[in-house]
Amino acid sequence: MVTLVKPALAQTENSVYSNEIQKFQKELNAEFADKKESCLLPKDRKKFKGLDYFPINENFRIVAKLIRTENEVPFKMKTTTDRLPIYQKYGEIHFTLEGKQLVLSLYQNLQLSEKEEYKDYLFLAFTDLTNGNESYGGGRFMDLKIPEGDTIIIDFNKSYNPLCAYNHSYSCPIPPKENFLDLAIKAGVMAFQEH
Repeated sequence: MVTLVKPALAQTENSVYSNEIQKFQKELNAEFADKKESCLLPKDRKKFKGLDYFPINENFRIVAKLIRTENEVPFKMKTTTDRLPIYQKYGEIHFTLEGKQLVLSLYQNLQLSEKEEYKDYLFLAFTDLTNGNESYGGGRFMDLKIPEGDTIIIDFNKSYNPLCAYNHSYSCPIPPKENFLDLAIKAGVMAFQEH
């Protein structure tokens, strides 16, 4: 009897997780389709039917160890334009994926963090081996919240392209070199089109 319950529980958990990611994808697609919210060029929005996503893969949902870094000096983050927003490194996340020990840096946009709704916002910009092929060449982003403890959930199924992947009039942060992952993150939003 117990062996029958465990697979059923696992199946239910998988379906809840899959529904969560599908909801994220649906909301992102709705934002892109919305005339007032969309970053798409008018010609692209007219034919927009939805973004392409890698298949949902729960192996890309990771509980990472967060190591907060203190006394980090604010810096000007490079972007795809002359704009240089001021960021500060918040910490590093350490995790294992596909048998590799990996580290990524998390950042805070100092101007944005002054606003109440973004005070606990963390920014993750990364590149990996899919960039320029299956995913946008300039990397992908993830939005996170500062956790209470020393672990944080990183879900690459929720990684998305910067706005300049769709429209060159936007200015987008360029992922720092330290945030290159030497493996293929086949999760999240795929490349939209060649620019």
